[in-house]
Amino acid sequence: MLAESSSPALVFETGLPPRSYLPRTAVDFTHLVPSPTRTECPYKGRTSAYWSAGTGSAVHPDVAWSYDFPTREMSPIAGLVAFYDEKVAVVVDGRRRPRPRTPFSD
Repeated sequence: MLAESSSPALVFETGLPPRSYLPRTAVDFTHLVPSPTRTECPYKGRTSAYWSAGTGSAVHPDVAWSYDFPTREMSPIAGLVAFYDEKVAVVVDGRRRPRPRTPFSD
C-alpha cells in the first residue's frame, strides 16, 4: 500500500477523474523514488515534486506528485500528495475503483 487516508482533499477537473490529495503523513515513501519530472497546470501551478513507485525490480514512473506552492485558488492542496488513479489501484471504502482511461493512462 502506497498511501491511506480518511480525509483526502478532492480536486475535480474537467475530463479527469476526481483526484485525491493526501497529507504526506498518509503516504508510505519507502516505495517511492523522487523523480526529476515537473509539470505545470494553469489552474494548480507548477509541481514541486514527482515520485515513481518501485516494486521489486520494476519501476512505475511518475505515479504521484505534489504542489508545495500552488496557485492561490488551489492553496488547500499545498504540500499534499496525489496519485494517478490511472497508474495505481485506488480503494475507497473497501471497494477498488475502476481504473480510468485518460490522456495520462499508460
